[in-house]
Amino acid sequence: MKAPVFEEIAPASGCGCPGCAEGRRVSPRLSSGRLGGRSAACGLVVVAAASAVLGAAAPAAALAPGHPVERRSHVPGGGGEPDTPQGTKAPLHGPGGRPAPATAPVPATTRTQIIKRAKVWVAAQVPYSMDDYWTDGYRQDCSGYVSMAWSLPGNEWTGSLQRFGVKITKESLQPGDILLYHNPDNPEKGSHVVIFGGWTDYTHTYYTVYEQTPPHTRSQPTPYPYWSNADKYVPYRYKGLTAATASARRAGVEAGAGVPGAPGPGRSVLQGMPFSHGVPGYPGRHHFRPGAESPYVTQLGRRLMEKGFGAFYANGAGPRWGEADRRAVEAFQRAQGWRGGAADGYPGPETWRRLFADLVPGRTTGL
Repeated sequence: MKAPVFEEIAPASGCGCPGCAEGRRVSPRLSSGRLGGRSAACGLVVVAAASAVLGAAAPAAALAPGHPVERRSHVPGGGGEPDTPQGTKAPLHGPGGRPAPATAPVPATTRTQIIKRAKVWVAAQVPYSMDDYWTDGYRQDCSGYVSMAWSLPGNEWTGSLQRFGVKITKESLQPGDILLYHNPDNPEKGSHVVIFGGWTDYTHTYYTVYEQTPPHTRSQPTPYPYWSNADKYVPYRYKGLTAATASARRAGVEAGAGVPGAPGPGRSVLQGMPFSHGVPGYPGRHHFRPGAESPYVTQLGRRLMEKGFGAFYANGAGPRWGEADRRAVEAFQRAQGWRGGAADGYPGPETWRRLFADLVPGRTTGL
């Protein structure tokens, strides 16, 4: 009797089961491009034998047990550590790759400006590279991206970014802060840094991330603190963060010019509000309806961004009520545990009270 012949049938190259993923990682590649080894968890083993002996008209196929389906959307690189090798510290680069002159060691900036700069690279889908520099002079890797968003005078890396920030807690995170993991033993293995864009759920388990990772800059919902090395990411806040620049404060005053009920010249929008027990008084529902334009809409949007619900604003808060405002309010209401009609996206007195409850009279919002 002839011995059965066993032929290994390679599964699709994109198979993501644990066995195949491990096989691709540790097995040497043959010159043909095939893996030198194959996990028994996935391959099909075909048994061919003489039909006269086995009494079968066709070969019999033994199928391996099916793998469980693991649902992990948005996982970078199939769930492994991000492939984010990075360059060392370097100056900014001008046209033709020439080093550009450095500016102040810790330039002042605001949260709104940080997120606005971060979105520029997302919109441009800047390709990931540890060697190339974007048109703004910053290196196209994860630490160069944060250096750009923080407007640092040079290109830092994950081993030096912490010098420009202070450690904070998860509960303190606000848009523009970062989550940093530096692996000192092997910086190219797992080291990564991302920008926090605000919580996406009231349980604070997912947040909007801004990050530079292959193949290009992206923004998406991400589990806190990250997909991998979850115990090693540390939140930091930029040392040069300011509540608002003088021009931004002037813009807040000018936004209310000519609007009924707006504060007079030289007073911030918040200072123009009536206070009740330390909370700015609710201005009325008519300010928050489609087509309405009011400085209170601007103030509402700024406060929502401070609270971590700024992901809905592409260009910051403005005086005209729009869908971005409604969605941000709805997200805040859901974060309070409200459902149904209680989370309709339109701020009532209780929504307003909860938004501003931790402010005191005379303080302006920090955006």
